[in-house]
Amino acid sequence: MSADVRVRFAPSPTGPLHIGGVRTALFNYLFAKKHNGTFILRIEDTDQNRYVEGAEDYIVESLNWCNIPYDEGPGKDGVYGPYRQSERKNRYKKYALQLIENGAAYYAFDTPEELATARENAEANKETFIYNHHNRLNFTNSLTLTESEVQERMDRGDDYVIRFKPEIKTLFIFDEIRKGIEIDTSLLDDKVLFKSDGMPTYHLANIVDDHEMKISHVIRGEEWLPSMALHVLLYESLNWDAPKFAHLPLILKPTGKGKLSKRDGDKMGFPVFPLEWNPENGEKSSGYREDGYLPEAVVNMLAFLGWNPGTEQEIFTLDELVQSFSLDHVNNSGAKFDPEKTKWFQQQWFVQQDDAVVGTAFAKALQAKGIEYGSEEFVNIVVGLVKERAVFVEDLFELAGFFFTAPIEFDEKAASKSWKEDTADIMNNMIAVIQKTEDDSAVGLSDAVKGWIKEQEMGFGKVMMPLRLSLVGSLMGPDVFEIASLIGKQETVRRIQFAIEKLG
Repeated sequence: MSADVRVRFAPSPTGPLHIGGVRTALFNYLFAKKHNGTFILRIEDTDQNRYVEGAEDYIVESLNWCNIPYDEGPGKDGVYGPYRQSERKNRYKKYALQLIENGAAYYAFDTPEELATARENAEANKETFIYNHHNRLNFTNSLTLTESEVQERMDRGDDYVIRFKPEIKTLFIFDEIRKGIEIDTSLLDDKVLFKSDGMPTYHLANIVDDHEMKISHVIRGEEWLPSMALHVLLYESLNWDAPKFAHLPLILKPTGKGKLSKRDGDKMGFPVFPLEWNPENGEKSSGYREDGYLPEAVVNMLAFLGWNPGTEQEIFTLDELVQSFSLDHVNNSGAKFDPEKTKWFQQQWFVQQDDAVVGTAFAKALQAKGIEYGSEEFVNIVVGLVKERAVFVEDLFELAGFFFTAPIEFDEKAASKSWKEDTADIMNNMIAVIQKTEDDSAVGLSDAVKGWIKEQEMGFGKVMMPLRLSLVGSLMGPDVFEIASLIGKQETVRRIQFAIEKLG
C-alpha cells in the first residue's frame, strides 16, 4: 500500500446527508486512518440550481457528530484547495481543450430542439437514443463542420458543449471490491464534459479534482459504477494515472428490495439522516442524533452495512474499526438495512456508557419535564440500576420515573394479581417492621422484611408483590429494597399507606 493514501468524500449540497452518504464517508475515513492517509471533504456544488442553503454546514456537522472529521476540506485548507467545485471552475476548461487537441473530444453545437427531435425519432422506431459513434456524424459538431465554421460559431457566441469521444475498444478495468470488469466502449455515449457557460459537468470536474488533489483511491457508492469506464478513459486520454476504484454496495430497504429511501423511514418510523433536517421551506426530517441515538452506535451499525470483520465480533469502537477495516471484507451485494439491529447496537452502546454520562442526560430530561430530581449523585445511582433495560435516555422515564414521582395510579392487572383481601393488614404490619429497622440500606431493609415474612410463615409473593406495587405502581423495576433504600424509609411508608387507602 502506497504511503500516500488520499481519499475523498464528495457530496453535493442539495439537501440532508442520507445515511448511505455517511456510510461512504465512514469507509473512506476508516481506509485513510488504517493506512495513515488523508481524508478529504470536497463539496461538489457545480449544479447551482440544486444548491440548498445550509446543506454544506449540515454535511460538516454530520461528520463531526459521527467523530469522523475530515483532514482537508472547507475551512481546513491544505495545499490542494479550494475544496468547493464552484471555487475551482476556472481550472476545468484547459483540460477540456486538451482533450479536443488530442482528438479525444469535440465541440457540439446541437440545439436542445434538434436533440429532442432526434430522441423522438429514435423512440418512434422503438430505439434508445444515444449520441455516440453510430450517429455523431449526423449532428452539428466539429467533426462535421470545417474549422472556419466552428470558429465562426464560437465568435458569434453560439451555445456549445464539449463532448467526449471514447476510443472504441475492449476496456479492462479493476474494482477493489468487484474485481475485474470488461467493458465494450462502443456501447458508451459521447458524454458532455463542458458547457459554453464555463461550467464542467460532473464527469470532467470529478476526474480533474481527483487528479489535482492526488486522490489515490476513489471509494464511492455503487450508483457510480456505470461511470467508471468513462472516468478511466478520461484518465487515459489526459495521460494521467487513474486512482484505484472501489464501489460500495447499495443500502437496501428493510424488505431487501430496492434502495433505502426517506419514504421507507417515514413509513416504518426510523430516521435515514444522521441529524434532523429542518429547512425553512420544506418538510422536517428526523435524525439519529435527535432521536436519541449515540454516534458510536450509528457508526457501528453503518460499518456493518456491507462490511464484516470476518470474526464473530459485532461491537467495535472507532479505533477498532480502523484497525480491522479492509476493502477485501466489503461485500459486492446490497446490504439490507435492519431498524431493529440498529436499536440493538444502540442498546449495546447505551449500556456501556458511564452512569454519570447517562445521568447528566437524564437529569436534563427530568428538568425539562419539571421533575425535581434531588442530587446528580442520586440520578446516577438510579441510572446504574435501570440502564441495562434502556435503549434511549427517554426510556429511563418509564423504567425509573417512580424514583422521582410517587405513583398515584396502579396497574390494574398487577393490582388484581397482588392485592388481596388481607393485603392491607399485611402491609400495615410491614410498615411497623420498616419503621423499626435502624439499618435503612437495601441489605438492612431486605434482611428485616424477609426475616419478618419467615417468622409469619407467609409466602414471599403475598408481601413482595404488593410492596413493589406500592412503591412503583406496577410489578416492574429493579430490586424492591434498592428502591426503598433510595427513596428513604419515610417515603416508602408514605407510598405503602397511599396504596392501602387507594386499593384497600
